[in-house]
Amino acid sequence: MKHFLMVLLLAVIFSSTNTAKAQSGQELDAGYYVTVAAYAKTREDLAVKFTDNLKKKGLEANYGFNTRKNLYFVYLSYFTELKPSLIEMQKVREKGEFTDAWVRVVSGDIGTVKSTSATTPEVQEPVKQQSADAAVKPERDTNNVEEEEQEEEEIADNPPIEQHDPMTLGNTEVFLSLYNATNNRVVDGQVQVIDTERNKLLTQVKGNEYLILPDPKSKSGQLTLIGEVFGYRKLQYEINYPLPLADTVKPYVELMGTTLAVKFDMVRYHKGDIATLYNVYYYNDAAVMLPESKYELTSLVDMMKENPNYKIRLHGHTNGNYHGKILALGPEKNFFSMDGVVQRTGSSKELAYQRAETIKEFLTVNGIATDRIDIKSWGGKRPIYDKHSANAKKNVRVEVEILQE
Repeated sequence: MKHFLMVLLLAVIFSSTNTAKAQSGQELDAGYYVTVAAYAKTREDLAVKFTDNLKKKGLEANYGFNTRKNLYFVYLSYFTELKPSLIEMQKVREKGEFTDAWVRVVSGDIGTVKSTSATTPEVQEPVKQQSADAAVKPERDTNNVEEEEQEEEEIADNPPIEQHDPMTLGNTEVFLSLYNATNNRVVDGQVQVIDTERNKLLTQVKGNEYLILPDPKSKSGQLTLIGEVFGYRKLQYEINYPLPLADTVKPYVELMGTTLAVKFDMVRYHKGDIATLYNVYYYNDAAVMLPESKYELTSLVDMMKENPNYKIRLHGHTNGNYHGKILALGPEKNFFSMDGVVQRTGSSKELAYQRAETIKEFLTVNGIATDRIDIKSWGGKRPIYDKHSANAKKNVRVEVEILQE
């Protein structure tokens, strides 16, 4: 009986101390990792050696592989929520050894395990936010008068007052969190940073990364942040460059240690929404896609699988009234290669139809039922730009309309 209880106890301990699922070089699960090093795919040996050295120092370190980045990451802690991961990152930086520690965000569906360290689960206590001029008084033993008087003497000599620079977005690290709270999923995507006053695009940055936002150098100092991810409705937020602390009253801005987090809670498309597959490209005169199109197509597949009630219509568009050869998808269905293409002749409307049909075929091959996908071809009838303009290539596109959700 004692032996059975011992085995059961060990099993419980093992299950609770390995909550960071991606360990020993395995693929990192979705979530937030307080990370201290990264190594190329060919140098796993260095990741192992560095991890072992950290463990010898008494740190709870581990490492895992991230296919999207094609790197091994050595990490100290794993979390399923953003806030505790940023707080822990700040603690690690303050200790001095890893002043450049960062949170590696792995997109995807996050498990139900709560925020933990790399090998030992911890209960994350809520962080109490205090105003800048709040004083923290040490607890005293009221039964020891001598100790109290001694403390009074120590407090009597006030330390010199430190002057700190006012917080602005020029000296504050910002984390742009793209997240779908409905299914506990970290979302990959881009954020446009716009000078609000001049309505000018300053830069476009990756979400779930740390950065210093650019200074609009305008009178108002206002920035507009637009979170744009295919499969989700566009989100637009405003933030003030010189006075970001004032924005923490907004529900989407939160100060976490010395990091300002802007939270984009992404919402899936609804019936009637139309989105353009801007990052799907085709070979000339062909219904075959360039290899760089695969990422956005995979996002479309994910959207359809995540929402089994979705039915969509693919709208095919070209630039101008073309008529000539069409290089169509061959029987081998090489979606991203010209190998095995079939040459035909047709109009711009036929070319637009074939391009939409190729996307439908890609969805079908990846498990989406054909009766959930409709096609409509417009040819060159609905251009966005004049066919002779510098942006004429953007007329060549496929749009996705949500018919049912």
